[in-house]
Amino acid sequence: MQTMRSERGRPVIRPDDARAGTAAHVPPPAPAPPGTAPTGSTRNLVLATVGFFVNFWAWALISPLGSAYGERLDLTGFQQSALVAVPVIVGSLGRIPVGALTDRVGARVMFPVVSILTVLPVLYVGFVAESFVAMVVGGFFLGLGGTAFAIGVPLVNAWYPPSRRGIALGIFGLGMGGTAVSSFTTVRLTNAVGPEAPFVIVACVLTAYAVLAVLLVRDAPGRAPAQGSFLARTWATAKLPATGQLSVLYAVGFGGFVAFSVYLPTYLTNAYGLTQEDAALRTAGFVVLAVLMRPVGGGLTDRYDATRVLVVCFLGVAVLAAVAAVELPLMPIGTIAFLGLAALLGASSGAVFGLVALLAPAEKVGAVTGLVGAAGGLGGFVPPLIMGAVYDRTGHYTIGLALLAVVGVLTAWFTRGPVRRSARAGRAPA
Repeated sequence: MQTMRSERGRPVIRPDDARAGTAAHVPPPAPAPPGTAPTGSTRNLVLATVGFFVNFWAWALISPLGSAYGERLDLTGFQQSALVAVPVIVGSLGRIPVGALTDRVGARVMFPVVSILTVLPVLYVGFVAESFVAMVVGGFFLGLGGTAFAIGVPLVNAWYPPSRRGIALGIFGLGMGGTAVSSFTTVRLTNAVGPEAPFVIVACVLTAYAVLAVLLVRDAPGRAPAQGSFLARTWATAKLPATGQLSVLYAVGFGGFVAFSVYLPTYLTNAYGLTQEDAALRTAGFVVLAVLMRPVGGGLTDRYDATRVLVVCFLGVAVLAAVAAVELPLMPIGTIAFLGLAALLGASSGAVFGLVALLAPAEKVGAVTGLVGAAGGLGGFVPPLIMGAVYDRTGHYTIGLALLAVVGVLTAWFTRGPVRRSARAGRAPA
């Protein structure tokens, strides 16, 4: 760079060299420290969690009223179980296409679309459905709210670095608390205001969130839309060894949580003679504890071996399910057993997605989440049907809870063996 000297001897940069001189003397911006999330990550984490929360609130509207629908429509135990389980299976299977679509078009599009579409079955169940068949149809489409999970996971995963994904996805999992709000409020609003009240409120909340999502949700910088057909990408994802292993773990952990959250009111009413409102409130306590433990499980996977965390959780589930199977008095042993199950199932759900962040390819997180989430929801669909059928045949729930204890032991063994080997292989390149 050429310079001239002024009359006082000070160097002066020539005007035609000013731009070059500036470029030469201003250092480039320092790169973000490793493990630092980009600007906007917290906002999108909060918005994803809220979207998960309100859609799960809608998804769980039928289960607190299961006993009331059973009496009003004269349903058998199996029909009552089917009524509360239908939204679960649809919300589970629907996560597969919704997760794949999120990989393609992004959460910025999917969150408002799914939220506003869920308003329709909410209003249908609240105002139109007056028979068992109509309720099943309404529950089928209400399952759409359960697919929001497969939208939020890839959004959060893309906004956070690997070292912080466990806790971030655990915080996102607090959105499961929507089921607790449903348990706390649905029966009370129905009794105090009218049977349509909870459905109107949820429809309004969903609409407000859809508008908020359009205005504020943003996909992570540099997001590359997935390429190829839906079927080809889904098949390629299904063939990943990690997908099958994670699906088994989530079917037990999250599936167990879903099963209890939708069937516990009916269980407590039949097994212990509680009132509908008391059973709903106790279920809400179960859900809240499970929700609060989900980020704990995710955070533990950031610090410790995720497979060890999961082995401890599943062995604990086996022990407490065996205690619950004896059907001891609800206070205090029964309550301690169920709250312990809530804590361990919630923590295991968060820990599983700590493994997703480790094992799933970045461009397939949405698709993997969809398949794993579907497995989790299906894991929640089957137990209520089994519990209802067992109760119809025997008049108690011992066999169903004993089966959960066996499943807990087998899942811990599976985690300790094949899953741990896959996790170590996935960690090796880093």
